[in-house]
Amino acid sequence: MNSTLTLETNYTLLNEIQTEGIRIENTDDLTIRKGGAGPTDHKAITIFNTTLMIPVFSSAAKKSSFEATVPTKMGLASLKKDGKIITTIRFVGEPKFYKEQTSDGIPFWKIARLHSKDVLATTVLQNCIRYKEKETSCQFCAIGESLKYDTTIAYKKPHHLAEVAKRAVELDGISQFIMTTGTPASSDRGAKILYESVSAVAEAVSIPIQVQCEPPDDFEWFSKLKNAGASSIGMHLEAVSNRVRNKIMPGKAEVSIAYYFKAFEAAVKVFGKGNVSTYILAGLGDTQKEILEMSIKLIAIGVYPFVVPFVPVGNTPLQNHASPNKDFMHEILDPLARELVNAGMTSDTLESGCAKCGACSTLSSFEKKYAS
Repeated sequence: MNSTLTLETNYTLLNEIQTEGIRIENTDDLTIRKGGAGPTDHKAITIFNTTLMIPVFSSAAKKSSFEATVPTKMGLASLKKDGKIITTIRFVGEPKFYKEQTSDGIPFWKIARLHSKDVLATTVLQNCIRYKEKETSCQFCAIGESLKYDTTIAYKKPHHLAEVAKRAVELDGISQFIMTTGTPASSDRGAKILYESVSAVAEAVSIPIQVQCEPPDDFEWFSKLKNAGASSIGMHLEAVSNRVRNKIMPGKAEVSIAYYFKAFEAAVKVFGKGNVSTYILAGLGDTQKEILEMSIKLIAIGVYPFVVPFVPVGNTPLQNHASPNKDFMHEILDPLARELVNAGMTSDTLESGCAKCGACSTLSSFEKKYAS
């Protein structure tokens, strides 16, 4: 790696690389999933000792000023900007657990995927009550694409998840497991499915687990999930203004921001400060001011706002929507990182989850600026 670059150069350059993406040669690399639930069309790449999920097949990446040479067998490649080599990078390789299968014959990689370099992630229920209806679906969502391309199965049973988690820890040193789900037609909004999943995994292997779902009708689910073995929970706003929520995610917008905050406050009492998080997709239409104001409100009640650049996915209504540029992201992530450091709620203080992993945003890199 190029050690002559300063810390500030590193995090600003990482932000630029993640928003633009990297051009690479087409590949059959199993660690890159084309289409489907996110992060999709991304590749885990280690740059300046930081592993990020970088868009490689998005429309923006195809026009990026960054290009990687063909990696060696060790995964090493040169990263170029405008044709000039700027550093050496490492492509995260295929994990060993991908070569195994469940007791009923399903390839492990259809059950759970490697994210970043050491994070296991799955969508337990690969469907959502809102997905197929234009009037209710989230326009950025591609949860059904994975099924269409046969890269997953519709429902990962508890024993599937337990078998994969155990072997992923044994073979690849996986550090945490993130479980999300499409929203079923039940008032618990997926909490029950996650409870059954966490219970099975916790019996099989000791690993930090984050669960992700919409706020359930009964907040007692938070204690049940915690007692089952979940160490954190994510309930994702995605957009922060009603203007954007109603336009981009009309069905999900029926669950009000006020209700989300009630759920956040109840969850923080169970999981603790920072171990409740929310995903915010910058670039959907919310202003920088709106995102920062919402983030400050969330931090005040102990919720980590994980702000990531929106990356459009093919075969969705937003497939041609532009990603935010590096300046838009910098003007959010820099002051947000300062607020998080001042609150003592940085990614390295969390127990598990997307914010703990940090690979889909450069927010944790900006935190280092204020923590140092």
